[in-house]
Amino acid sequence: MKQIRNFSIIAHIDHGKSTLADRLLQVTNTISERDMMDQVLDDMDLEREKGITIKSHAIQINYKHKNGQEYILNLIDTPGHVDFSYEVSRALAACEGALLLVDATQGIQAQTISNLYLAIGNDLEIIPVINKIDMDGAMIEEVEDQIVELIGCKREDILRASGRTGIGVEAILEAIVERIPSPSGNPDAPLQALIFDSVFNSFRGIIVYYRILNGSIKKGDKVKFVSTSQEYLADEVGILKLKMSERPKVNCGDVGYIITGIKNAKEVKVGDTITLASNMEPVLIQGFEEVKPMVFAGIFPVETDDFEELRGCMDKLQLNDASLTYELETSQALGFGFRCGFLGLLHMEIIQERLEREFNQMVITTVPNVSFIAYNTKGEKIIVNNPSEMPDPTNMDRIEEPFIKAQIITKPDYIGNIMTLCLGKRGILINQSYLTQNRVELIFEMPLTEIVFDFYDKLKSQTRGYASFDYHPCGYREADIVKMDILLNSEKVDALSALIHRGRAADFGRKLCEKLKELLPRQQFQIAIQAAVGAKVLARETISAMRKDVTAKCYGGDISRKRKLLEKQKEGKKRMRQIGTVEVPQEAFLAVLKLDD
Repeated sequence: MKQIRNFSIIAHIDHGKSTLADRLLQVTNTISERDMMDQVLDDMDLEREKGITIKSHAIQINYKHKNGQEYILNLIDTPGHVDFSYEVSRALAACEGALLLVDATQGIQAQTISNLYLAIGNDLEIIPVINKIDMDGAMIEEVEDQIVELIGCKREDILRASGRTGIGVEAILEAIVERIPSPSGNPDAPLQALIFDSVFNSFRGIIVYYRILNGSIKKGDKVKFVSTSQEYLADEVGILKLKMSERPKVNCGDVGYIITGIKNAKEVKVGDTITLASNMEPVLIQGFEEVKPMVFAGIFPVETDDFEELRGCMDKLQLNDASLTYELETSQALGFGFRCGFLGLLHMEIIQERLEREFNQMVITTVPNVSFIAYNTKGEKIIVNNPSEMPDPTNMDRIEEPFIKAQIITKPDYIGNIMTLCLGKRGILINQSYLTQNRVELIFEMPLTEIVFDFYDKLKSQTRGYASFDYHPCGYREADIVKMDILLNSEKVDALSALIHRGRAADFGRKLCEKLKELLPRQQFQIAIQAAVGAKVLARETISAMRKDVTAKCYGGDISRKRKLLEKQKEGKKRMRQIGTVEVPQEAFLAVLKLDD
């Protein structure tokens, strides 16, 4: 165990975590030159296309120190985007140390601070590294000042490196061995292992990744998952190289995998503890909190017959992404589906893409919204996750919406733009402080509803990409929230309903009606699109009917013949409007997300 080091790489998005991980693997010859490629640990096409890490990836590195000792380094590469911070927290729970990476051209950004606090909360040894020192715009001295101020470390403790060229990688490996403590655990105690991830393999069943805190695990052992009390036989155990590498035994302090042939996704929980079946008094490892979804949306199959298949896919996807939560939901317009909770809009987009790519499932996603708390006149508390759960306004006392504390770090030139944006989104400025001469931190309290749609994109465009944004929930506050319905020919389309602040309802309703007018196909009858709050119609657009020229065959003759045909057509259209239904295409549901201010 003295030769084992478990560490993670944490940083803001795009500060070079995956590139540095590539160099560490290359320098230690963990990967052959033939297998080497950019973002080698990111095994999803989606990650390579978007250039971001979505999943944390574990890999074992063998490293020979200059003192002649062989060391085993277990590296877990983590995502940087705010939507995947739950992935980061799980990876950190399996480590003793972390490399805190800061981009020499960008300096410390919001997610750097947030991930650092996560690491400190887990009591990890922090090794600060300035990355991209070979870039033209590198401000090495200035960034060093920022790190010293943030962490309170000595200047000589900060390492300088370049993930792209490999400068300083050897020094990082030495620092990992010298500064990060080896795992503390008792190899002779009963087995205690923390599950930090799992994946589904259609041939082998569910593969569980864990970190052993005490004891060891051998092939053929009978193991027990503590929270579900289920017992299994360890068919195969091993460690995580680039591919899984089988071993007869995985020892204390190691990160490894176990295959037991589990087929039911519900039996594996991230954060659970594995112990031996013979252990009569198993102790559950503390430290994982339940994930708190921020954004809710409905996911429905395009064909209602595909519902059962979609259910199986959601189970498998949840194994690989523990921050996805879902429950059953039915909709009048869309049939059976799921009410899903996501950590943010990017997370929602990734889940939708993964369903399409990995499971070949075409789905319809409804308007995302957040969770409100309504109180009725009797004082009972009702959690409202979607518009259909909103209680009748006559029985409602008040409604509260979730607020977040938003931390924005930017250059002083963009303070005005950010103020305009945040105050327009009902934000309240709490604090403004200068971190350095050309870095300012703004703290706002804002309603989560206003951030769900397009806040992050707008912030980036208003500040030319120089602002970084991080947030965490700070409770619920009373607000004037109303349910806005969209009616097509006086029939409500429940999938397009939204919970919105009364002050924004008219504006939002008008835009939505205009957008739907463009997207809905014309019918033989007139379609009225209305946005209404209760009985009050806020906006209306009309799609005129396609008209067949029924009088074309009448050339000359008495006018009453033409009038008779037109009256007959009018009757037909009236009857058609009474029984005709309006099909809403998938683009219309997606259009709601893309309404520009």
